[in-house]
Amino acid sequence: MPFFKELRRKKTSSKTGKFPNSSNNSNDSNGTVPTTKSSSTINSVYASSTPPSSIQPHQSTPTLVTSKSTGAMTPLPQRPMPLSSVSNRSSFMALPDLTRLSTLWAPAKVLGQVHQKVLLVYGQIGDPSEKTLDGTLTVCHHQDSFPATMWPVSDSHFKALVHLTPGPNRLRFDFSSPKIASTNSSLPAHSSWINVNFLPLINSPPLQLVILLGKDSPATFDAVPERKQREGNDLDIAVRKFRMAAYLWQAFTGEQMYRNGFGRRCFRFEEEWQTGSLTFRDKEMGQMRNEAKVHVVRTEKTVKELRDLEFAQQYDNATRKGELYSIAMEAVKGHFKPVKGQMQYISLLLLDAHWDTKAKTITGHAALGGGAGEVQLAVFGSQALQSYPASIEEVVHAFSDCTRTNTNFVANDCNESGSNWEAANIGIGAHLHETGHLFGCPHQESGIMLRDYVRLNRTFLCREPYSTRTKSPGVRLCLPKDECSWHRLDALRFKYHPCFRLPTDALLNPDESIQVWPAGNGKALITAPTGISFVEIFADGDETCRAWLEYSNGDVQSGGPPRQIVLTENDLKARLPDDRKSSKKLRINIYSAGQGCHEVVDFNALLKSKNHMVKLPNGQSGFKGCKLGNSGQEGSQPEQVILETAHIQTKLLTSIKVYHGFALDGLEFLYEDSTSQMFGKRRGQPGGSEFMFGTLKAHARLVAIRSAHRSSDTRRGEILLGFYLRAGLWIDGIEILTSLGRRSGVFGNANGGSGHTLIPPRGYSIAGVSGSCGQWVDGFSLIITR
Repeated sequence: MPFFKELRRKKTSSKTGKFPNSSNNSNDSNGTVPTTKSSSTINSVYASSTPPSSIQPHQSTPTLVTSKSTGAMTPLPQRPMPLSSVSNRSSFMALPDLTRLSTLWAPAKVLGQVHQKVLLVYGQIGDPSEKTLDGTLTVCHHQDSFPATMWPVSDSHFKALVHLTPGPNRLRFDFSSPKIASTNSSLPAHSSWINVNFLPLINSPPLQLVILLGKDSPATFDAVPERKQREGNDLDIAVRKFRMAAYLWQAFTGEQMYRNGFGRRCFRFEEEWQTGSLTFRDKEMGQMRNEAKVHVVRTEKTVKELRDLEFAQQYDNATRKGELYSIAMEAVKGHFKPVKGQMQYISLLLLDAHWDTKAKTITGHAALGGGAGEVQLAVFGSQALQSYPASIEEVVHAFSDCTRTNTNFVANDCNESGSNWEAANIGIGAHLHETGHLFGCPHQESGIMLRDYVRLNRTFLCREPYSTRTKSPGVRLCLPKDECSWHRLDALRFKYHPCFRLPTDALLNPDESIQVWPAGNGKALITAPTGISFVEIFADGDETCRAWLEYSNGDVQSGGPPRQIVLTENDLKARLPDDRKSSKKLRINIYSAGQGCHEVVDFNALLKSKNHMVKLPNGQSGFKGCKLGNSGQEGSQPEQVILETAHIQTKLLTSIKVYHGFALDGLEFLYEDSTSQMFGKRRGQPGGSEFMFGTLKAHARLVAIRSAHRSSDTRRGEILLGFYLRAGLWIDGIEILTSLGRRSGVFGNANGGSGHTLIPPRGYSIAGVSGSCGQWVDGFSLIITR
């Protein structure tokens, strides 16, 4: 919570302009504050990690103003929340008219804990509603661990990137303006402070940064002659520019997650101890820092092969547009050598991308993201790399440089890179778009995953220069509503993504699966061991999601998202836009916190279908859950078993025999009266593997189970709770789960397919199993009943 320090007064003499000593009386350390204010007075320096006009998940803390009637300090509610400031040092302000004195109020606030080295900070200088000012904000870092950086203040608003060191950071923000007189003191006249604790993340998989080169590449990139002369275009500057772009991704994403109410979540990088590059002074001084590692990987292909027009994604006549992605995938697999279960998230820059002036095409470039197995990969070309900033000090210039793109040497990508600052937007933003794909994000109706990155500059600057893309002057004051963003659905995906884990997050169940249970009366039950995060809703014909249900209010450690929800057609249609509510077909994608996804192609048909209804021998209704396996083997036949325990109260299931080899062949349910029921075939391991159910000796536990299952049979103890399956095209293996928490272990192939937990929803019990069997079981689902 913000807190306020008592402020002390400094008086000035209109004759001498000197500041005499101020009283330190503990009863009135502020002294008497004049009630009149000069028109050039700045009330305070406000700073906020989110702009005051952005999403407000928390109520702003009142700042202090002077009461004109009494001179006392009174609260003014709902003012922009200050970032921080502090201490009991004197805070003062020099004015053109030295007969008038005002106080710089510096309310203190601790930002809390963040997990990124470069933090984006927004703020305001004074009260923009009274008089706006332009000037310069200087950020002084903790214990001078990083050189001071300067950021423009436009119409009293500023945006700045601050560099953090692990642990507590106390940062000072100094404001200066030619419209405000400065003092002769060595102390800055207009300052505010922010306290931030930086805790680096080490317990989540990193986003790896890779530069890919041809085996004979000179390791240079396209640049105009002036750039080559001024900063070069070799591998060293390429690494520094790519690293700085990645830290911009991180700062942008961390801020977006905070605005969406998900805390300071962001991906991390693999770092190494090396000569720093986030400030240009580090190279001059030989200063070592722990910064993001950029892996340099050479492929087996030559530069000529990489620049083949047949591979060029933007060349209309190309026939192998995905080949560069395959080449990059092969190269990174050879470099990182991933093992099963070890996910690698890699964002790759194709340094040998080249603007072919004859073909008017960028060769050696592909903009793709995705992946499969243990590698998730995004690739993008270096055609705009010359326009990237190489350090924090260059960010302002990079996003305000109106130098026109010289297409004799470099590309005007998609005709949206007519100037250097616009080229930086396209290069950095479009590569972030592909990185979004590797994190699982599809195209969206707005945001980075559409093409909103053409406005990426507005995240880092308050004023926009002339745009050749729109052929109009840029926005004079860039507020949050003018910026690009991650779509809400992207933020929901990131919340539970392994790369975005926080130290406070509880471990998730390793089973990411989702089960859908049609339950009659126009409803479907959805269950997931890790909880349901959100549901995307598509009307008939929709390609991008325009409506969704989210279940992300809880945190994992306090219960997390719900493990069971109920969906109805009315619930889904209520979320659709008005012009889509009449759609007769609804498609939904259900996402679990464990990153699992289950698609229901036609939700309406699922609810109305009678194929999911089963009539039990006692007249009760049973419902089939969604089937695992695709029942596609030659000669596959449907199978179904209604367990006798579901409709005969005196029956007692004592054991289950599992017939298996490298896959599941069959299940035999054995009863106390020596009868049995068979699902599938008695094949595989001779005699099968038998799992026995036990009995309870403790009367209290016996009564609890008897009550829960409406049985008066005191023999009933441990009962069948559900199954854990390994499944893909068929059922690779199965594990039996019991009401006492026992597990049989997986019978069959324990590593085949993917894992799925089949346990009936709350209020339901197992009535039987259904599916199909060919050479072995290739379809399986539970039948449940109330």
